[in-house]
Amino acid sequence: MKKIFVLSLISVGYFLNAQNLGNSPYATYGIGDVKYDNTIETSSMGGISTAFISDFTSNFNFANPANNANFELTSIKLEATNENNYFKTDYNNTKSTKHSTYLSNISLAFPLSPKLKMGLSYQPYSSKSYEIIHSDTLSTGEIRYNRFKGSGTLNTAQIALGYKINDKFAVGARANYYFGNLYDLNELAYSNAELINGYETKNSIRNFNFTLGASYQNLNTSTDRKLTIGATTTFGNTSNMVTDYLNSTYYYSDAGQTVKANESIIEEKNTNSRNLLPLQASLGVGYGEENKWFLSVQGDYKKGESIAYFGQSLDLQDSYRISAGGWYLPNYNNFRSYFSRIVYRYGAFYEKGSLQIAGQNINKFGVSAGVLLPFKNSSITRMSGLELGLEVGKRGTLKNNLINQNYVNLKVGFNFADKWFRKTLYN
Repeated sequence: MKKIFVLSLISVGYFLNAQNLGNSPYATYGIGDVKYDNTIETSSMGGISTAFISDFTSNFNFANPANNANFELTSIKLEATNENNYFKTDYNNTKSTKHSTYLSNISLAFPLSPKLKMGLSYQPYSSKSYEIIHSDTLSTGEIRYNRFKGSGTLNTAQIALGYKINDKFAVGARANYYFGNLYDLNELAYSNAELINGYETKNSIRNFNFTLGASYQNLNTSTDRKLTIGATTTFGNTSNMVTDYLNSTYYYSDAGQTVKANESIIEEKNTNSRNLLPLQASLGVGYGEENKWFLSVQGDYKKGESIAYFGQSLDLQDSYRISAGGWYLPNYNNFRSYFSRIVYRYGAFYEKGSLQIAGQNINKFGVSAGVLLPFKNSSITRMSGLELGLEVGKRGTLKNNLINQNYVNLKVGFNFADKWFRKTLYN
């Protein structure tokens, strides 16, 4: 049974790289619609993770690898997300919907020693999947067509280590590898012209950076109350993003509009960028009661960046995010009432976005909730189970004919945790 889980973890990674993810029209800009962090545990609590040290021995924290002092079991997680987006704009009073289901996270974590813990994860970081066709009639009676199309996924693979210095302090580090290709295409055509003018951008990404984390937790043994403080910083891009830009004229020789014919190149560029994923930092504070409840607030900061877009530079602003959330467990010792052993999660967040269009910041906010439904034989020391999460939110605005996006994201996953890969010793 354990070998099946490990083989599934490897094979699932292949399909994760090939899947098609849906997203917002705002994914047109930059590196697409950012999906990370996709874990149900984090998203169900509004995104708090920097000062979150799980009370249970089966949950590994990748966001801040220093927060794994209590992790003692081997854990395999498989998670999927169902996105439901509802778009509206005052431009021609247009409305539309988009749905997408994809594998959002797989991870394997295990303790190397009582003080040193290790985790491996793989998930989509961002994606582009949009196609917009706009037509208008000119004063000459000619019809002009604009087609915008984007595709591709940027994935991330991570390896994290956490080390417990003493009962209060811990440190951690995570290496992040980003890889994938993102495509954008803008085509201009006229009803009385044979050729199409196409502007195509391809971003080929192979990028490393690193995350350092630290945490402090003070437990009052007389009241079981605890205070937690955590911090992380992500830095150190070590490779380039290669951008290929092509401006050309052509026509399609097939009905599916995939094969170009009679292509004539007008302009061709190739650029490198080192600041694809700039400096990020996070600070969190949490307070709770051991094995009972926890509440945390967190602030995240991301430095602005520039990215090549249709032959020009697109500047993204500094952004920040404020999150609050936590969890509640009624009574893990009450085996007569299953609902008393369920972990209930809750949270909310506000994000000042890095994108500004027509003088408007594209901001985002939402609320979330979730549960961990333990398996029948789970205990407080082996909290395996089915994880469910729900996030409801809003992004964008109707001002200046921009797009308002309402969304409902459903998440489901499994956490299989046990003392695997260890030899049993007999006296």
